[in-house]
Amino acid sequence: MNQTVIEKQTIKVANAPCSWGVLEFELEGEKKGFDQVLDEMKAAGYSGTELGDWGFMPTDPAALRAELQQRQLDLLGAFVPVALVKPEAQAEGIERALRTAGLMHAAGYPNAFIVLADENGSVPERTKKAGRVEANDLLDRESYRFIANNAEALARAVKEKYGMRTVFHHHGAGYVETPQEIEWLLEGSDPSVLGLCFDTGHYMLGGGTDPVGFIKKHIDRIWHVHFKDFDPVVRDKATIENWDYFQSVQNGVFCELGKGAVPFEAIKNLLEEEGYKDWIVVEQDVLPGMGQPLECARKNREYLASIQL
Repeated sequence: MNQTVIEKQTIKVANAPCSWGVLEFELEGEKKGFDQVLDEMKAAGYSGTELGDWGFMPTDPAALRAELQQRQLDLLGAFVPVALVKPEAQAEGIERALRTAGLMHAAGYPNAFIVLADENGSVPERTKKAGRVEANDLLDRESYRFIANNAEALARAVKEKYGMRTVFHHHGAGYVETPQEIEWLLEGSDPSVLGLCFDTGHYMLGGGTDPVGFIKKHIDRIWHVHFKDFDPVVRDKATIENWDYFQSVQNGVFCELGKGAVPFEAIKNLLEEEGYKDWIVVEQDVLPGMGQPLECARKNREYLASIQL
């Protein structure tokens, strides 16, 4: 009994299919199959995973659960991108979120999150300027209220039908990238309905300089955490070379944990002090042709072990 209680109070570490090049973006290169990704994720020392793109893992609930249980992996969330600024995208977005939530719920993972995001990478202007968004690149305040309302409506639909929670993932190359945009999203949405997936790397890519302070300020809204590192040298080169978001990722703006600017140990200590008991999900976007995902995943896990995670 005591062992179970201790486990529930300990932050556990997962990874995600994007670390194996399985992304919501259609990029060139051969993607690995789900069975190889899950095998390597387990071998690298992780305890859980996110779902990945719809259809990457089995969409039959029994088959999905069998594959995860076979490897003793938990399922903790699924990324759902929706163009929240477009009125015509809302109905389909809610339908997609409900379909995804229904799969995870039926597979036996009712505590998994819908990880909602803007349809990142779909707006040329924001894709081109990811990492260097300026005040005149922002939408008007009414547009951010519209985005927040639509995000909340989707989260409410998921909560009402399945009792499951939704978190919003701020992200480069989308309309909620900068710290100011994140603040507006939080201000415009119901804190009892929509939480935040705080991503360390995307926060710093978007111009954030104090992730510890941001977490401390918004700890009640932070229900899910992604550990992604950020290399400011690559970001600076992206500015000089005028790289877009995808070029920055391909050139390693999100580097191995511990090699960039994110203060992971301070963040981990704060989360523990604040009683955070959810998962930390490691993400390092290793695109097809960039490197060896298993090797990177192992190094990232070893780094976290060095800071007692």
